[in-house]
Amino acid sequence: MDASLALPLLIGLIVVALAFDFLNGLHDAANSIATIVSTRVLRPHYAVAWAAFFNFIAFLFFGLHVAQTIGTGIVTAAIVDPRVIFGALSGAIAWNLITWAWGIPSSSSHALVGGILGAGIAKAGFSAIVWSGLGKTLFAIVLSPAVGMLLAVVLIIVVSWIFSRTTPFVVDNTFRSLQFVSASLYSLGHGGNDAQKTMGIIAVLLYSQGLLEGGFHVPFWVVISCQAAMGLGTLFGGWRIVHTMGSKITRLTPMQGFCAETGGAITLFAATGLGVPVSTTHTITGAIVGVGVMRRTSAVRWAVASGIVVAWVLTIPASAIIAATVYALAGLFG
Repeated sequence: MDASLALPLLIGLIVVALAFDFLNGLHDAANSIATIVSTRVLRPHYAVAWAAFFNFIAFLFFGLHVAQTIGTGIVTAAIVDPRVIFGALSGAIAWNLITWAWGIPSSSSHALVGGILGAGIAKAGFSAIVWSGLGKTLFAIVLSPAVGMLLAVVLIIVVSWIFSRTTPFVVDNTFRSLQFVSASLYSLGHGGNDAQKTMGIIAVLLYSQGLLEGGFHVPFWVVISCQAAMGLGTLFGGWRIVHTMGSKITRLTPMQGFCAETGGAITLFAATGLGVPVSTTHTITGAIVGVGVMRRTSAVRWAVASGIVVAWVLTIPASAIIAATVYALAGLFG
């Protein structure tokens, strides 16, 4: 092990990374359960347990392409050191706590990307940026909510046509059952995409210290630890954000909740397969807006939606500034 990094410091940084993963689950629990709670298909505490289970088992269904992108595709792995990791995690955690306190469903994913960028640039300037990986991530900021919205709209149209001759009572009961499936799929997508971001951070930390034999990869113990931390965070829920996602943007029926979750889940599955670290928050928000618009444009509370968009725009620069500041301050004690 590199003499510059004592074992207690390494363990401490891994604990901080897992704390971020826990907060990710806490902050983004609403993405998985807001619709199923707002339609009263499941009570909140049952819903978080349901979501946490599927968050945890997500590693059984997905590769680790997103972890690869986060670990080596935002800034070059060669410039990563414990101080960069500490700055990146501090920026992401601080922004998560700020937005959680205000009940704003911002993106934990892009807070982490911003943190990595801020700390990396503070150390090595803009030459540290891997533009291909960053470009793919920034493109996904715009594309993921748009795709989630489009798929949700298509599903609403298809489902409405299929059930056009069915009574509202039967439709409601049918989709109350189907929401268990759609919520499970979205929780799988959430766990598959978001937990890998922390895996990438821990893996690149280990790699930077020469502790990974055979090149950059994610050890299995890192995979299990990150999935468990996210699942525990989800168990604690994020009730302020659940309220925003589940009722403040638009009121949902079980059919609409199913279409929003399914559209969002398809988007997350595709992004995770391609190794793109998308925002589960952006994706489900786009899908919820899509089903709301299909009912009528006025059904969407655009003031709330626009406030969320502002938070999205601010997330990467805000977390980057915090991360760069923490990186600089850490140098005073190093």
